[in-house]
Amino acid sequence: QVQLVESGGGLVQAGGSLRLSCAASGIIISYNVMGWYRQAPGKQRELVATITNGDRTNYADSVKGRFTVSRGDAENTVYLQMDSLKPEDAAVYYCKLERFDGVNYWGKGTLVTVSS
Repeated sequence: QVQLVESGGGLVQAGGSLRLSCAASGIIISYNVMGWYRQAPGKQRELVATITNGDRTNYADSVKGRFTVSRGDAENTVYLQMDSLKPEDAAVYYCKLERFDGVNYWGKGTLVTVSS
């Protein structure tokens, strides 16, 4: 059973920083992409940033230059460094792992709150 566990969310003032972590455990043969999505109240879940196992990254336009996604030294870990946070960044942030065979796994999410 594959599990993704996110951590690092919390309350931060606008302009501040947070670092989210995601660790995947279980039987993972190999993955293609790991990344972060977010969902604000009343809105659809949206892509924030992804990174392939070849370190190719992709960012939503709204976070380019402020957020950085990276893979950890430990296998199947991914981080999201969020700087210059804005109130509109507030959301539940979800970690996602995409396997090469097309199977996707999601974490339960971590809440990010940004006060103005």
